[in-house]
Amino acid sequence: MVNSSHEAMHRIFQEYPGLFAGVSKVLNLPFIPPESVTVLTTDLTEIQPVERRVDTLLRFNGAQPLLLAVEAQSAKDPNKSASWAYYLSFLYTKYKIPPLLLVVCQDRATAEWAAQPVPIGPRWWASLTLRPLVAGPHNMPVIEDPEEARADLALATLSAITHAKDAAVDGILKALSTALRDVPEAVADPIIEFTAQGLGVNRRAGELWRNLVAVDLSFYKSYISEEIRDEGRAQGRAEDILLVLGARGLDVPDEIRDRITGCDDPDLLRRWLTRAVTAPSAEAIFAEEGS
Repeated sequence: MVNSSHEAMHRIFQEYPGLFAGVSKVLNLPFIPPESVTVLTTDLTEIQPVERRVDTLLRFNGAQPLLLAVEAQSAKDPNKSASWAYYLSFLYTKYKIPPLLLVVCQDRATAEWAAQPVPIGPRWWASLTLRPLVAGPHNMPVIEDPEEARADLALATLSAITHAKDAAVDGILKALSTALRDVPEAVADPIIEFTAQGLGVNRRAGELWRNLVAVDLSFYKSYISEEIRDEGRAQGRAEDILLVLGARGLDVPDEIRDRITGCDDPDLLRRWLTRAVTAPSAEAIFAEEGS
């Protein structure tokens, strides 16, 4: 569904438009929940061959209609201010509805940079002023209570994503996995995947989440669960290879043992296992792949 931390930071708003109500509450914004929400095309391309795309675009319908443009930002970019100003001007021109820019970040320095107002115009008179709303580790809650996480799973997921680089993410992940234990699979699956992809910047946290999913969530049928199963099968096949080589009395140096146990390609492990039955040496199982 999502395949990167960047995608998770903004697409979670597409999957759970009501998440912005939770963000607004955290940031003390006078946001009135809409009657309905429409996910709009993100293509802001004009007739001229200049392509511009906002990450996620939502239309909140109701007494006070609002366009919400969500941008995921992983680092400072001096060119972004001009792009964001263009997005907002274009959206207001096209839809005639007040646009709001929400920038989602995973580190404090980027968040503080993104939150700075940018005056557009001469120094003595700003014709426009860009004022992004920013969600990041500096202002998103650290949700470590399973009950609080269960009350708003999308906000708890955003909490994990925005705090992915912080030590506090461990407690958030444990609370979220606990909150998901009794949740229907159809609800839990996208939450599991958004969290996994959103943690992309923190390998250790990603491993913790995978372990929590494996232990606490009974292997939901999401891609992350399938990966965990595949890893288990790969580990078992590697052990089988070593067992066969050992039973045949072949010496298995540490570097060969490490190569076998470090492989996560099931097809390659299957070939090595087949060769291990007749190979004259442990190294010979790698014959076709090279040493």
